[in-house]
Amino acid sequence: MRHRMVSRRLQFPADFHVSPRNASPGISASAEPHSVYDAWLASRELPGGNGAYLVPGGQRALNAKNARLALYVTQTCTLDFLKILWGLNPLRTTLMMSLNIIRSLFPAFRGYSQALIVDELQSLIASESFTWTRLVYLVLTEVFRRVIEGCLDSFAASNENVVLGSARFFIEYKQMEQRLRLDIPTLADPTVRALLQESELFARSFGGGGFGMLSPLDFIHVFSLMTEIASHIVLIVSLTSGPFHFGILCLSIFSTLLPLFLSWFSCSRDQKEHVASVKEARASDRQERLRNLAYSDSHRPEIELFGLGDWILKSWSGARKIVLSFEQPAYARNTSIIDQFNLMELISAIQNIPLLLLLQSPAASLGSLTVYRHSIQSLVYAFRNLVTTARMAFQGIFLMSAFTASMRLKPKLNPKHDELVRYTSVLGGASISARGLSYTYPGSSEPALKNINFSLDAGETLAIVGYNGSGKSTLAKILLRIVDFDKGSLLVNGVDIRRYNPDEYHSHLSAVFQGFSKFSTTVKENVGLGNVEKIGYRSAIETAIRLAQADTLVESLPNGLKTMLETPGFESMSYPGMMFQDETSQRHGLSGGEWQRIALARAFMRANEPGVDLLLFDEPTSALDALAQNQIFETLEKISRSPSGERRKTIIFITHRLSTARRADKIAMMENGTISEFGSHEELMTKNGAYAALYRASV
Repeated sequence: MRHRMVSRRLQFPADFHVSPRNASPGISASAEPHSVYDAWLASRELPGGNGAYLVPGGQRALNAKNARLALYVTQTCTLDFLKILWGLNPLRTTLMMSLNIIRSLFPAFRGYSQALIVDELQSLIASESFTWTRLVYLVLTEVFRRVIEGCLDSFAASNENVVLGSARFFIEYKQMEQRLRLDIPTLADPTVRALLQESELFARSFGGGGFGMLSPLDFIHVFSLMTEIASHIVLIVSLTSGPFHFGILCLSIFSTLLPLFLSWFSCSRDQKEHVASVKEARASDRQERLRNLAYSDSHRPEIELFGLGDWILKSWSGARKIVLSFEQPAYARNTSIIDQFNLMELISAIQNIPLLLLLQSPAASLGSLTVYRHSIQSLVYAFRNLVTTARMAFQGIFLMSAFTASMRLKPKLNPKHDELVRYTSVLGGASISARGLSYTYPGSSEPALKNINFSLDAGETLAIVGYNGSGKSTLAKILLRIVDFDKGSLLVNGVDIRRYNPDEYHSHLSAVFQGFSKFSTTVKENVGLGNVEKIGYRSAIETAIRLAQADTLVESLPNGLKTMLETPGFESMSYPGMMFQDETSQRHGLSGGEWQRIALARAFMRANEPGVDLLLFDEPTSALDALAQNQIFETLEKISRSPSGERRKTIIFITHRLSTARRADKIAMMENGTISEFGSHEELMTKNGAYAALYRASV
């Protein structure tokens, strides 16, 4: 509950605004980005790629341009973003930051403590006054120090898990909220899809990283590493006095860095920053698309029917080989003669030189050598971690920019604030007027709809008929405000449909889609999702089932409304308050006609509500027999009228059965994406045109 309240309360600053439609196509090497979205998009540009971009999640090259973009993102949104995360758990977050700084001092303090023990033991042995009591005391002191350090580490880790868990919930909640808020035209934009994919990668980083990512709260580790490095340097400087100790220090540094130097010289000379080429980016994108095609259940019938298996394997193999050729590590392609020699004996001998020199000096301190070796090794390790962390942080900045930009994406179907009009119901249902409607699917050269014209008064019934592919379902999606139209005008109750808020408009509609959803959950929830507000009301669900003539079906199921339905190829539904179901519970399969009755019941959950003005059913009875079909349309006729018989709802249905179409007040005959004939059944039969010919052929 607390997380939910936090999610409502916290908002992103107003300057986190982006609209892909208004974003610039690219950022030059010297131009400043105008928004976080512009910076994110520019970071994905491939050098010399002529508009080619990295695949989502691709590693950005560490160059001047991207460094400038990362600086812009950091200055623009990082501080505000971290403030929001800090606001989730102020006390614990502050404690986490403080403990990280304190814990970064532990390695230096540990080395110093061990040096004191070594020096004291050396002194005791040299003075010949060594006692086991003193040794036990020193060991117990060190054990106690480590116990305290371990307890603090455990508490810090537990506190950090709470902070990261809270941040992860918040990020995932905002991610899910935004994803559900966006409409189909927005999600169809390839750039928006890439933006959301990188935003999802950013959200995953709060679950422990991966993909070379760094959680924003892990940026605190950068400061911890810098503090650790500074503490080791201070310790080394404080213990170095005189030329002898300075020489020992130099030898210790040399002996520690020599293995790293040899490793770099023999293996890493060619391991430069990898910059993805256009060829690699295209091959990577192609291999992922082919892999998804091979693993997609929804495409399986076509793959088997048309024998696409060999083509997919061959195409994927070619793309995969290109990607692997770029991923081959440099050390696998380039070897050095120095790799042929075993230098470990030489390295071990060199590392023992400082110890031999100390033993020859009467003022020698084995503790100093311990500090030098421990601190220098810790410095090298900390520096390497710092470089790795900085590189991960560099990539994480752009993933954060994707999340930030995605939070300000606006659904394309939402009207501007000054154009917004509240939906007002009219007496009798919804009136519709379409003039010159045209629509072309993205990526298609031919329009799916062209020059659609018709008018429908409130309370009238319209049947849309025509051949397959004539645009009937596309017109239904436009009328339902699922997709937008390209040209023309569409008025609902005398108001441009584009001026309505889609969410508010949808609350006055009910529909059955031709490709309706089959949710992997109970019958009760499959039906109740048609009106979530009443999903807990058994009487409302039973009424909807009865209106859909599905009561006999439900009674025949093993567990009635609680029967889990089997839906291969569909993901399970889950939402707050849904009853728990064991994954091993037996699921029941339904036939096509039975599923259609469940879909009709879902639509009737809302259709019978007084505020619903328009019912649109796309092939609602295609899998039902003639008797059941007549019963469904009689139900539609009944709920569309008041008890006194007055019209109160407008009904539009798409059908291939022309015997059903003649029930409607108006009929729209569609051919090749347009309405070729419009009128009553009698009027169209009198015209003796396409509808009359189709009707005579069907009876």
